[in-house]
Amino acid sequence: MPVTAKLSRKFYERFGDDIANELVDWFNMVDATYRSELRELNELNYARFDAKLEQRVAELRSDIQVRLERLETRLTKRLFGFWIAQAATTAALVFGVVRLVR
Repeated sequence: MPVTAKLSRKFYERFGDDIANELVDWFNMVDATYRSELRELNELNYARFDAKLEQRVAELRSDIQVRLERLETRLTKRLFGFWIAQAATTAALVFGVVRLVR
């Protein structure tokens, strides 16, 4: 919301309407320039922030993916170990029962 500069009536009476209006216009122009520069600076900073955020999110996703892959590998190894142990136990029981029956 732009703010328009205003000067007191005494200032207008002392220096005249032309000079006072010129000064008010100059103040408003400076204000608009600073607002424009501030907007550009904010947009640049936001773009930098957004780029850093995207980079950190990508790094986090990569790290999570690596950890999940390691977890999957460990679980797969443990499951194969479990299946081998179960198969050996089942085979031993079958051979034991067959031997008892004979």
